[in-house]
Amino acid sequence: MATVYLKLGGSLITDKTRAETPRPARIRALAREIREALSQRPEMRLLLGHGSGSFGHVVGRKYRLREGIREARGWEGYARTAAAAARLNRIVADIFLEEGVLVVSLPPSASARCEDGVLRYMETYPIRTLLERGVVPLVYGDVALDEVRGGTIVSTEEVFAYLAHQGPPLQPERILLVGEVDGVYTADPHRDPEARLLPRLTPEEALRLEGMGGSHGVDVTGGMAGKVRLMAQLVRSIPGLRVHILSGRSPGRVRDALLHPSSAGGTEITSDE
Repeated sequence: MATVYLKLGGSLITDKTRAETPRPARIRALAREIREALSQRPEMRLLLGHGSGSFGHVVGRKYRLREGIREARGWEGYARTAAAAARLNRIVADIFLEEGVLVVSLPPSASARCEDGVLRYMETYPIRTLLERGVVPLVYGDVALDEVRGGTIVSTEEVFAYLAHQGPPLQPERILLVGEVDGVYTADPHRDPEARLLPRLTPEEALRLEGMGGSHGVDVTGGMAGKVRLMAQLVRSIPGLRVHILSGRSPGRVRDALLHPSSAGGTEITSDE
């Protein structure tokens, strides 16, 4: 029984250039596509995640929370960033439930423990149990306590990477990162019209890439380059794992990617020949 991780990027479901601006129509369209895919493949175990977009990232940047908490004001930033991320999560969860996708929100901040910016522990029992019951766990980029920094931010990709190493049923067969941009390019396609899409990368090729632009808008978790590095390391460490980075702007693209891996398009990071 395949386990699939799917992340809806913050740039896809919010306008990252404007504070706390969700895209409810797009979220609803994506929820319908995911519902259709699950109805056709009811045996699929799906772990859903989303970025914080113009909610958590804007507040997190203001307080430089990724770097840690060095004074009392930092804890105000910690609390406000957590609240902002949760507000977007509530919007996403409510729309998915309205569209018939049984999601249960599990905020990473409730149990995550980091060490100098590295996620070392997160409670997995609720996620395992929901997957086994055919329910969709919903995680997201969130704050986390840190033994060295006091507090920090963990991205959805970092949560995925931690969970992927926890064994069945959490170990995924595929990870789909769905955003505004259709994969990994030779340069930032927002700025360089000569940028070329790279349809397939080995982990080694992905780790050697240079010149990838950051996110279009505010991103305190590393932008595209950081995401690609993390996913390449994950593919290298988990045999058989495939990562697809693709756009969710075209109708039906996410549904088709869930149902037909060979036609997912975008960029695939894989060790397979």
